[in-house]
Amino acid sequence: MALKIRLARAGSKKRPYYHIVIADARAPRDGRFIERIGSYNPMLPKDSGERVKLDVERAKHWLSVGAQATDRVARFLDAEGLLKRTKRNNPKKGEPGAKAKERAEEKAQAELDAKAAAEEAANAPKEEAVAEEASS
Repeated sequence: MALKIRLARAGSKKRPYYHIVIADARAPRDGRFIERIGSYNPMLPKDSGERVKLDVERAKHWLSVGAQATDRVARFLDAEGLLKRTKRNNPKKGEPGAKAKERAEEKAQAELDAKAAAEEAANAPKEEAVAEEASS
C-alpha cells in the first residue's frame, strides 16, 4: 500500500481549507484517509502561525514508515525541518504558448505593414508635387 501525506480539501466554495492527511495513494482526494495530522488555511496571511498547523511527531512517524509527501506538503515539512525539499525551476513557465507566439508574430507583421503604408503615403504627395513642378 503506497502511503501519501497530502491535502484533503474542506471549506466552502471560494473559501478553501485543507486537512493534511495520511491516505492510500489510490483513495480519492477528499475521500477515505488513515489519519489527520494537521491543517492548512491558505486564506490567512503567509506570516500567520495559524496558516499551517502540523503534528510534527506524527509526521516523523509516517515519514519513517515510508509515506511520500506531495509537493505542497513537502514545503510544509521542509519548513519544519523534517524533509529536505530540492528547489525547482521551470524556465518555460512564463513563456507564451505556440498560438500566442503566432498571434504576436502576425500582430508585429501587421504593424510593420501599416508603418510601411503610412510612410509610402507620406512620401507620395511630395513626389507628386515635385513631378508637377517639373512638368510646369
